[in-house]
Amino acid sequence: MDLKLHRPQMTCATTGRAFAPGEVFYSTLVRRRGAVERLDVAAEAWQGPPEESLAWWRSRYPQAGVVGPTLAPPDVLLDALESLEEGGDAPLRYLLALQLVRRRVLRIADEPADASEEHMLTFTCRKRDRDYRVRAVDAAEIAADGVEARLAALLWSGDAA
Repeated sequence: MDLKLHRPQMTCATTGRAFAPGEVFYSTLVRRRGAVERLDVAAEAWQGPPEESLAWWRSRYPQAGVVGPTLAPPDVLLDALESLEEGGDAPLRYLLALQLVRRRVLRIADEPADASEEHMLTFTCRKRDRDYRVRAVDAAEIAADGVEARLAALLWSGDAA
């Protein structure tokens, strides 16, 4: 499965109000009608991720002409993903793998490598010619204190980290 994620929508999916530059909002990926849709919701309208969410994250709407922090290079993120393999920080590893899918470094394998492990996902990396097995975590684990900050520190340089 190859996910195509689009830039944020110009308006809130819940209220229909246009986002202001620099405004905080939430994005969620939801499987509907056999496809994955991105929904962007203003912070004041956010009630948490829908039950059918695959992933969700907090963002800031882009400001015209403002150059933000830079993303870490893919090889650095792959090294981090590999170092978390033995660690036990499953929420961070899962979110990092999804970010690498978003950046088209990893792809979600169509068939699980081992059907006996129900909460495991297989991600394929052509760049390193290997697969990564990552435990899919639920929204409660992802929402735990500090997970978002640790992910931001891995992904971004500059003020966002």
